[in-house]
Amino acid sequence: MNFMTPAEIAVAVSNAGKGKTELPFIKMFVMGILAGAYIGFGANLATKVGAAPDANTSIGIVLFGAVFSVGLMMVVIGGSELFTGNNMFCLVSTVDGQNGVGGLLYNWVVVFIANFVGSLLLMLIIFYGNFWFSGGELTAHGIKAMGIAKAKMSLTFGEAFCRGICCNWLVCMAVWLALAAKDVVGKIFGIFFPIMAFVASGFEHSVANMFFIPMGISIANAAPADLVAAASSIPAEAIGQFFSYGNFMLSNLLPVTLGNIVGGGIFVGCFYWFIYLRGRSKA
Repeated sequence: MNFMTPAEIAVAVSNAGKGKTELPFIKMFVMGILAGAYIGFGANLATKVGAAPDANTSIGIVLFGAVFSVGLMMVVIGGSELFTGNNMFCLVSTVDGQNGVGGLLYNWVVVFIANFVGSLLLMLIIFYGNFWFSGGELTAHGIKAMGIAKAKMSLTFGEAFCRGICCNWLVCMAVWLALAAKDVVGKIFGIFFPIMAFVASGFEHSVANMFFIPMGISIANAAPADLVAAASSIPAEAIGQFFSYGNFMLSNLLPVTLGNIVGGGIFVGCFYWFIYLRGRSKA
């Protein structure tokens, strides 16, 4: 067969998770930076597509989700360390007895920080490329970027948490399906559909938000206050407080990260561990 069975995938996930927890720090950190940047490229492309005049049609919404999938394709096929995928990998290997909780936390913390660094690095490069301001006015791209950030930071804790669960359930299923394939085309198709579904559905991905929201924050704090107020419907005097990293961390990144851990680690990783790996002999 040109693909692995679910039971074989489960073994591969557990073994891969063990390897991920044992990576040297510098290699893990650099690979985490790459993953943050790759997801950022997908997020920026989705923002560009979402700024088109017909972006709110059903076709536009699907296309917005479809183009984002390029980010995870680069992560999985190119090779890098992504926090949300590692919620599944590392938790499976931990409950499977291949590594301890310390190894899991080491990977999650290092990769999470590195993903943030990579996302911010790409965000700054694209921000200074100035796609968001032209002729004294905000471009459609800039308005869309701020709109995305505003919508994400306007969610309640519970809304962000639940959307984070759904997101990483689909993201980790995309990784799971990609592992099933033994050729690049199969991996691309395995990744594409679940990622398109999560983005088009409006779910929340912590690493993608490390690009989406800082981009909106950067634009809102760099553009003239009257233009930002008109585009975002936020009073000029409240812009600095709303479009801030403190608001980002508390209103979005914290609940979304917790939801991602539950969605990818439990609803994919632990469920499939229970089905295929629980009680197996490793001899």
